Amino acid sequence: MSNDSMNLEFGLETFGDRSKDAAGEYVSYPQVIRDVVEEGKLADRVGVDFFGIGEHHRDDFAVSAPDVVLTAIAAQTERIKLGTAVTVLSSDDPIRVHQRFATLDAVSNGRAEIIMGRGSFTESFPLFGLELKDYEVLFEEKLNLFAEVVKEQPVTWEGTIRPPLNGVQVYPTTESGSIRTWVGVGGSPESVVRAARYGFPLMLAIIGGEPARFAPYVDLYHRALTQLEQPMQPIGVHSPGYVADTDEQAAEELWPHYEVMYSRIGRERGWGPTSRAQFDSEIAHGSLYVGSPETVARKIAATVTGLGVQRFDMKYSTGPMSHDKLMHAIELYGTQVMPRVRELVAEASAVTA
Repeated sequence: MSNDSMNLEFGLETFGDRSKDAAGEYVSYPQVIRDVVEEGKLADRVGVDFFGIGEHHRDDFAVSAPDVVLTAIAAQTERIKLGTAVTVLSSDDPIRVHQRFATLDAVSNGRAEIIMGRGSFTESFPLFGLELKDYEVLFEEKLNLFAEVVKEQPVTWEGTIRPPLNGVQVYPTTESGSIRTWVGVGGSPESVVRAARYGFPLMLAIIGGEPARFAPYVDLYHRALTQLEQPMQPIGVHSPGYVADTDEQAAEELWPHYEVMYSRIGRERGWGPTSRAQFDSEIAHGSLYVGSPETVARKIAATVTGLGVQRFDMKYSTGPMSHDKLMHAIELYGTQVMPRVRELVAEASAVTA
C-alpha cells in the first residue's frame, strides 16, 4: 500500500495519565477522566482522524475502562474514529470485547476501532485471577476466537481456555459487518506474522530507538500477507511525542514528566533511571516526537516515508503533564503538524515519482 499524503491518517492516544494541576497537586481520577473526554472532543474539532485510549490497572493511569470513556466522547463528537490503545485481550473476554465495541460502533455511527495487544503492563492478570505463565496461550487463543467473532457470523470454536462454542451468534452486530481491528506489535516477528495470518492491520509500537530499524517488520508483514493470500492491509506507527510552540519549550515542559514516568517504569522492569541525555538523544535520533510543529512534522514525515506506513498515532500524554498543556499540544497537532506532514510527504512522493 502507498502512503499517499491525502490518505494518511493521524491519531492521538492517551493512557489517561494522572496529571497535576497548576499548584503541582495530583488531580483526582474522576477529573482526569473528564479531562480525557475534553481532549477527545478537541481532537475531533481540529481534524484528528483517530483518538485512542489505553487500558491500565495501576495508580498512575486513570482509565481502566476505555470503552466507557470513548462512548462519552462519541456522544459529543461527529467525525473522529474512536478506539483503544490497546485492549489487553489476554485478560479480557473476546466476546465481551466485541459486544462492547459493537455497542460503541452503534452509538458513534460506525466510528469504533480496536487495537488489540498483549499489554506491556501486566497488572490485569492477578487482578482478574489469571496466571502470568499463561501470557502467551491466553493471547493466542483469545485472538483466534476474536478473529472468528469479528466476522459477525455464527461462531464454532474450540480451545483450551474456555468451553467450546458451536454455531453461536454474538450480538449486537454492526451495520458495516465488522469492526476495524488492528494488532499492536512491539517488535516480535511472530506477532507480525500472527497479525497477517488473521488479516488484521498492523500497529507498530515504536517507543524507543530509530524508527528505521522497524523496516524489516514492515517487509515481513507484507510478505506474510502475500504468502497467506490475505488482502493488503494498512500499517500504523504508535510513538510518544509532545508539541509546543518551540523546540526548547517542548523539551523543557516534557522532561520532568517524562523523567517521572520512565524512571518508575525503569525501576519496575530493571532498566534503571532515565537521564536527560537519553531523553535528548531520543528526541534527536530516536522515537520521541518532541518539538515545535515544524520539527515534529518533519520527524513524522521521515518515519511515514521511510517505513511506508499509512497511519501515525502519537501518544501525547506522558506522566503528570497538566491538562491545559495537553490541550495546546492537541491543537497544534491537528492544526499545524498534520497539514505540514501531508505537504512534506507529497513533496517526497513527487521527488521519487
